[in-house]
Amino acid sequence: MPLTATAIRNVKPAAKAQRLFDGGGLYLEVAPNGGKWWRLKYRFGGKEKRISFGVFPDVSLSDAREKRDEARKLLGKGIDPGESRKALKAAVEKASDSFEVIAREWFAKHKPNWVESHSSKVEARLERDLFPWLGMRPIASITAPDVLATLRRIEFRGALDTAHRAKQDCGAVFRYAVATGRAERDPTGDLRGALPPAKGGHFATITDPKAIGELLRATGTYSGGFVTGCALRLAPLVFVRPGELRNAEWSEVDSEKAEWRIPGEKMKMRVPHIVPLSEQALAVLADLRPLTGEGRYLFPSVRTGSRPMSENTVLAALRRLGYSTEQMTGHGFRAMASTLLNEQGWNKDAIERQLAHSERNRVRASYNYAEHLPERRRMMQAWADHLDALTFTQKDQPRRA
Repeated sequence: MPLTATAIRNVKPAAKAQRLFDGGGLYLEVAPNGGKWWRLKYRFGGKEKRISFGVFPDVSLSDAREKRDEARKLLGKGIDPGESRKALKAAVEKASDSFEVIAREWFAKHKPNWVESHSSKVEARLERDLFPWLGMRPIASITAPDVLATLRRIEFRGALDTAHRAKQDCGAVFRYAVATGRAERDPTGDLRGALPPAKGGHFATITDPKAIGELLRATGTYSGGFVTGCALRLAPLVFVRPGELRNAEWSEVDSEKAEWRIPGEKMKMRVPHIVPLSEQALAVLADLRPLTGEGRYLFPSVRTGSRPMSENTVLAALRRLGYSTEQMTGHGFRAMASTLLNEQGWNKDAIERQLAHSERNRVRASYNYAEHLPERRRMMQAWADHLDALTFTQKDQPRRA
């Protein structure tokens, strides 16, 4: 006689295990301690076998019957439901140790310590360049030739620098897998020299004084969006990284103190950074404030004020002005300032601190982000004045109040 939910709830445990049959081999085993287990008895290959479907009431009577029917369908196809379950469990366990699962775990662990621009690039490389070919593979089974074949695909499309960065990402994921007991070694160590060296990593910039003047005059007459034009005018005056510029918020700017304080979470090395603002930089902000000052970002997206402008906006503006990737980039303003300020004899430590170059000791950096600040204030104003001198002839030199 088939079971009912009421009968199952009312059954009392006995000194020995009881079996309440429902039909088709399905029965409920009631243990002396009161536990109620669903089990299926069946025959396969001439042998009697059993599998468990879970505990009542977590698995209801209707759920148990559904599982029984699924198992009997497998039997009808000549498949042992017990062995099928083992194979499925092994596949799930295998998938849990796949390259993609471990890579996403590694990424989630490190993302809070990275600036958004860096984490988005790492995630894009993983999803675009690595997961399609390595993602489903158990990480312990991936060999150096497997990784190299994947990197070759990136190299062949002409993205050699990306291939090297993808190799670094792979190595970090493998080392994480080793540390968490899911791989024996990092095979990327065997690929040293397998990829051609990437071309020099210096960003395109302009350091010839006459050419700088031409560039600054061009940015001053930019005919695109006003907000983008202000970003172009401010970039050489503050020479921060492009991501730091486009993510600038009005709450970080203190016009009275003439400084912009960037929180550590926005910086590459997660250390706060102070940018002294020259008179020229303050003038750009004064022009911009009536348009975006009521919002969050200095340079909001044209689509929504809740996000900053895209990372390619300044680069695209430079292209619109006629400067190719080989001539000038958003990062190029940093290289320009570094080169000329060093040539002018400014304190190298003050220059490096203003560029917010990585400090090997991050704890030391977190305490010293204001180091050389008085000299940096003088340097930033002198730099802005120098740019003015390169931009304007003596005849049309702008007056300062």
